[in-house]
Amino acid sequence: MRANMLTSVLTELNGTSADIEASGIISTDGLMIASVLPANMDEDRVGAMSAAMLSLGDRTAQELARGALEQVLIKGANGYVLMTYAGAESVLTVLAKPNAKLGLIFLDVKRAANSIAEFL
Repeated sequence: MRANMLTSVLTELNGTSADIEASGIISTDGLMIASVLPANMDEDRVGAMSAAMLSLGDRTAQELARGALEQVLIKGANGYVLMTYAGAESVLTVLAKPNAKLGLIFLDVKRAANSIAEFL
């Protein structure tokens, strides 16, 4: 039941923008809770990479006195990876196209993260 609700939040998020290619909800220890990923994408790899980057982001924000980490944004030649906390124990990871309109995606991701936090 819970997994279905979370998957529907992700499906809705992916549907809000053609620029969003994939999304997943990952526990802070790197386990995939729910995902809407393309068939060629490894769920375990997405989970592990998200947990590693989030841990590094947390540490960086603390060490450089930036306050509590809110999100991590990675830009590569083929697009973006955006990670945002969704409650205390989970992270929403979104993969977006290189020409994505980030302002709109930030807004949609924030809404989805709030919905996820309520479910968890």
